[in-house]
Amino acid sequence: MEPAVKYRLKHVDAHTGARLGELITPHGTFPTPMFMPVGTQASVKTLAPEELETMGAGVILANTYHLWLRPGEDIVEAAGGLHKFMNWDKGILTDSGGFQVFSLAELRDITEEGVHFKNHLNGSKMFLSPEKAIAIENALGPDIMMSFDECPPFFESYDYVAKSVARTTRWAERGLKAHQNPDWQALFGIVQGAGFKDLRQQSARDLVSLDFPGYSIGGLSVGESKEEMNHVLDFTTPLLPEDKPRYLMGVGSPDALIDGVMRGIDMFDCVLPTRIARNGTTMTSNGRIVIKNAKYARDFGPLDPNCDCYTCRNYSRAYIRHLIHADEAFGIRLTSYHNLYFLLHLMQQVREAIANDQLSDFRAAFFEQYGYNRPGAKSF
Repeated sequence: MEPAVKYRLKHVDAHTGARLGELITPHGTFPTPMFMPVGTQASVKTLAPEELETMGAGVILANTYHLWLRPGEDIVEAAGGLHKFMNWDKGILTDSGGFQVFSLAELRDITEEGVHFKNHLNGSKMFLSPEKAIAIENALGPDIMMSFDECPPFFESYDYVAKSVARTTRWAERGLKAHQNPDWQALFGIVQGAGFKDLRQQSARDLVSLDFPGYSIGGLSVGESKEEMNHVLDFTTPLLPEDKPRYLMGVGSPDALIDGVMRGIDMFDCVLPTRIARNGTTMTSNGRIVIKNAKYARDFGPLDPNCDCYTCRNYSRAYIRHLIHADEAFGIRLTSYHNLYFLLHLMQQVREAIANDQLSDFRAAFFEQYGYNRPGAKSF
């Protein structure tokens, strides 16, 4: 049986090994490397699907855990699946809900069968297993589904992470067996192992043997430094098949996107651009701007003079600052639109640089202009 989602490698940067390719899904073919906006509740916060399409989004995420709690996967399935429910006819990826169970729920009890926990909304007792997670994702109907896994803290002990990795592999195998729609939904495996090289190797080896149509690297961007994350990617990404997509979960700062691409990653997602937008923080070609600051009160220029997004073409820093201070939802819409556009446009520039074997030069120029090379510079 042909996999529901395929990867086509088109070019490899001659100096970095970065990959230019295409992700082929039942709802379209999309260029990679790509950034995927996150729509936790089947909605990218404050933005319409039409706006996302206009700015060039191809695949967006929805969250299995949250949609299971409300409105319920049965309602989404009755609506015709996520694509119809949220009016998005391009790609959709759902995570398994595992990360939310481990990060949001209280009083977790991890067993071989699954995880018992309390609903973070009302405290009711719930249970999620690999089979249950896959059944929910099958009902939601995305193009890409993630395996149910445990995401251990990066600085957890070796013994704990070793046991967690082994259990995640067993859960991945159970999820594959439970998957009902492999002809039109692709289930990806998730490589775990925290910062331990041998455990990452073991996890990758076990999951590759199960022949998933795609692989993700989980358990990063969870408190470790950028240097530690890149070190893990250096020895983990080469373990994954070259003819299948590679997805780094939960990463979305500009520097991490570029550095991840240079290490062979094809897909990224993160709530960062919309989360910081709600606090008035924006990404620009010259670094981040906190638009709430007083110095922008009489600044009638655009957020980013080098950006041609809807926000920058039509509204000034002073106006957006006013909206944010006045708690006007339109202000958050404008900053969210700009931040997502910025990252999607950044990935377009990255793809062009790979095609021309110039990603190293692009990275150097971008880091210089963005300010990452300045003393004390911080990422997001």
